[in-house]
Amino acid sequence: MKTNLSELGSKVLSGWAMNQKWVTIGALALGVLVPPLVNKPYITSIAINCMIFTTLCLSLNLITGFMNITSLGHAAFYGVGAYTAAILSSRLGIGFPFTFIAAMLTAAAAGLLLGLPSLHIQGRYLAIITLGFCEITRIIELNWMSLTRGPLGIPNIPGFIILGIKLKPIQRYFVALGMVVFTIYVIHSIMNSRLGRAVAAVRDDQVAAAAIGVPVFRYKLLIFSISSAFAGLAGAFYAHHISFIAPQNFSFDQSILYLSMIILGGMGSIPGSIIGALVLTIIPELMRSLMEYRLIIYGLVIVIMLIIRPSGICGGFNLKHIAQRNRFAADTARGSHG
Repeated sequence: MKTNLSELGSKVLSGWAMNQKWVTIGALALGVLVPPLVNKPYITSIAINCMIFTTLCLSLNLITGFMNITSLGHAAFYGVGAYTAAILSSRLGIGFPFTFIAAMLTAAAAGLLLGLPSLHIQGRYLAIITLGFCEITRIIELNWMSLTRGPLGIPNIPGFIILGIKLKPIQRYFVALGMVVFTIYVIHSIMNSRLGRAVAAVRDDQVAAAAIGVPVFRYKLLIFSISSAFAGLAGAFYAHHISFIAPQNFSFDQSILYLSMIILGGMGSIPGSIIGALVLTIIPELMRSLMEYRLIIYGLVIVIMLIIRPSGICGGFNLKHIAQRNRFAADTARGSHG
């Protein structure tokens, strides 16, 4: 039975690897067509939440999965982006396309300021620093009354308005989908470039990477800032979508949730980030009667996954390498027959 499952999984992976373009087109078509066809407010709301969490997971996986730097404070950058967008839009009347840019820049700056003194440290100590940064950020949001209104939060944040027209929920969904596609495109481009090869080298062995001339600290700082920027983008979308934010929306528990999603989906995997976000967003909606046990359920899911498949659902394999191996095997077979 185990052999049959292994063979089935191998065939699925091979088919996926050889048809990546069509799988991507099919997934995008589902994302574009399903919510409008269903067109129910509740389903649309869940779909938007899925897009927000997918963006957060993609951004976290960039630093934790691809760069192998454990961050326990990703919710802090999410909050920085949300508060930036909320303050600019509600007090200065700046529209959402510009608040998105400002949120990304502010979150990237926060990541840069945190990374400059801390990215020289490695392992669990760096994880503790990011945890502390998350708590410091939350405390600032709680106590800076003149800017953030503290525990009262910021209400009446303007929604998505284009040419004086407020976007409907289904239209907001397409903005969220565009945000996810943009994030995937940037991360995919990074990881398939010279920078991506340097990132992989740093992840595998920092000493060896430095020995061959890779500026390790510079690349770590760059990737950390990019990851923070995309978390800020998700925060800006969240602020405009919900129209109310408060410090409790950006706590340490939220950081653990995002980390749970990428562990489930697979470290260092773009499809894994998407699958992990979808699974741990949709399942709680299907189990609303057990919401008070949410963290226990997440913990059990992670423990079971670590026992059954430590690398996650989509972790531990490279579709590009599988496709190259299959083509090489096919060419070899044709050559031997010729």
